[in-house]
Amino acid sequence: MLRMKAIIFEQYGSPNVLKLAEVDKPVATDHQVLIKVRAAAVNPADYQAAQGDVRFLTGIFKPKKRNRIGYDVAGVVEATGEKVTQFKPGDAVFGSCSTDPTVNSQAAWIFDFGSFAEYTVTHEAALAPKPANLSFEQAAATPTTGWVALQGLCTAAKVQAGDKVLISSATGGIGTFAVQIAKAMGAEVTGVCSTKNIELVRSLGADNVVDYTKEDYTKQGRRYDLIFDSVGEHPLSTLRSILNPGGAVIIVAKRTGGSFLGFVLRILSGVIMSPFVRDRIAVDYSRPNQDDLMFVGELLTAGKIKPVVEKCYSGLAEVARAVQHVAEGHAWGKIVITVQ
Repeated sequence: MLRMKAIIFEQYGSPNVLKLAEVDKPVATDHQVLIKVRAAAVNPADYQAAQGDVRFLTGIFKPKKRNRIGYDVAGVVEATGEKVTQFKPGDAVFGSCSTDPTVNSQAAWIFDFGSFAEYTVTHEAALAPKPANLSFEQAAATPTTGWVALQGLCTAAKVQAGDKVLISSATGGIGTFAVQIAKAMGAEVTGVCSTKNIELVRSLGADNVVDYTKEDYTKQGRRYDLIFDSVGEHPLSTLRSILNPGGAVIIVAKRTGGSFLGFVLRILSGVIMSPFVRDRIAVDYSRPNQDDLMFVGELLTAGKIKPVVEKCYSGLAEVARAVQHVAEGHAWGKIVITVQ
């Protein structure tokens, strides 16, 4: 069996539990594609897995044998399974490590081979051709945050041209794409950020910017058709108070560095409240979707949106540091690992 280097974790704890090890090189079967990884991006799910937040997936008492993390990937196709029809060796691709995005279940997120490795395998339906105008690092920064933003705005909220949209964390990995996609859909966008990131948010196309260190956007007297809530610092009742009639609050993601249980409780409160109020409160149950990834790729190719990368770490040995940086909650845009 051929061997390769990859990041594994054999106990739960801080990102320091993530270790570089030699493991068996995966083999593509059926609809799987073997990718030579060029770059991989960090997501909050990576430190959540390492610290044991999702033990029902990774192992209740300790991680399953030689667990792997890393979801977003960009690289070159090395080999394909016998049932693959969309890709061939040598193709530059980007996407995610997913068991099977075509299944009608959140189980599409579950996978055993992470992207923090020299090679990984994934289902062909979790990939798209890499836009030629993007580097591998930029491409790796796109998949999960790109389709979460797209699905939250277009599938869950059904944003329309002219809608007034507020993005509560306009500099996060999801938020930077949400600002740009909402603008591409013709919405009037207000982005919320700290003082140091005001120019960044404006450069992404936001019509208005609120500095949360100086103003509370819920007390400005402005109303919105859609609030894209990826922070969770305000109660849902407060967010509803600044909605236009028939408006919607979309609960998108767990706040970086916050309590995973708190995020779950926020989702539950939204689900319970939704049938009894006139406003829509929806949870963005985003999942891998090739059509959405292709559409995001088209927007990238056309220059209508762009990935925002705060920092690239060089080499798999830097994964623990990169994940720690995201876990501390101060990252903006995406953090990427250049693999080879």
